[in-house]
Amino acid sequence: MTQPALVAVVDDDVSVRESLPDLLADAGWRVEAFASAEAFLDARAQARTHCLILDIGLPGLSGPELHEELLRRGSVVPTVFISARLDDRIGPRLMAAGAVAVLAKPFSVAALVDAVAAALRTR
Repeated sequence: MTQPALVAVVDDDVSVRESLPDLLADAGWRVEAFASAEAFLDARAQARTHCLILDIGLPGLSGPELHEELLRRGSVVPTVFISARLDDRIGPRLMAAGAVAVLAKPFSVAALVDAVAAALRTR
């Protein structure tokens, strides 16, 4: 029996790390949550992750910097960026860099599920 796809959530906001896994699990996916980009890398989670939900404004290594690092390492993980502070320039730049979606917080459950489903179709 095949396991459901693994979605990794990387966000420094504890409320996001607690709520998104429940929402995504309800949609049928396995979920792991990480408080930082460094924690995600330290866990070597990219090898088992099918979709990455990545906060843009992380302390330390930012979301876009983690995305660049994964690409540099040859690890292409379909990525959905999320942020409470989006401007008109960052979204298009992230999409051009290969993001599947860029969602502004607060986003709807439907928007998130649709974005993750689209990311999983790209694998």
